[in-house]
Amino acid sequence: MIMIYGNPDAPAHPALGPGTATPGFDPLLREIAESGELIDARALADPVTASTLRLHDGVLASMAGPFPAGLEHLVAFVVVDCESRDRAAEIAGWFPNAYTAGVEVRPVMGSSGLEM
Repeated sequence: MIMIYGNPDAPAHPALGPGTATPGFDPLLREIAESGELIDARALADPVTASTLRLHDGVLASMAGPFPAGLEHLVAFVVVDCESRDRAAEIAGWFPNAYTAGVEVRPVMGSSGLEM
């Protein structure tokens, strides 16, 4: 899974352009789809719409906002089926967010353990 982070206060990378989150996202997804590596991709709603739930002494408490509160937040995810972790990292590096807030690559757990 490729997790794409954003920081609304960070200066935009030139590839992003003013006032845009991830232009070029669709062409990247098309390229990955054409290679047969794309499984799914979704953008997430703004973190202000999030709720964080915690269980304290058997009582479920809900707090408005994301957890953890921080500068960067998860803005989208892309699930790929690649030959290797190196290939997943190569794809992750194509996203402009790798230059600003960060892009994380992590294996998805399957029924038999880690999967790429």
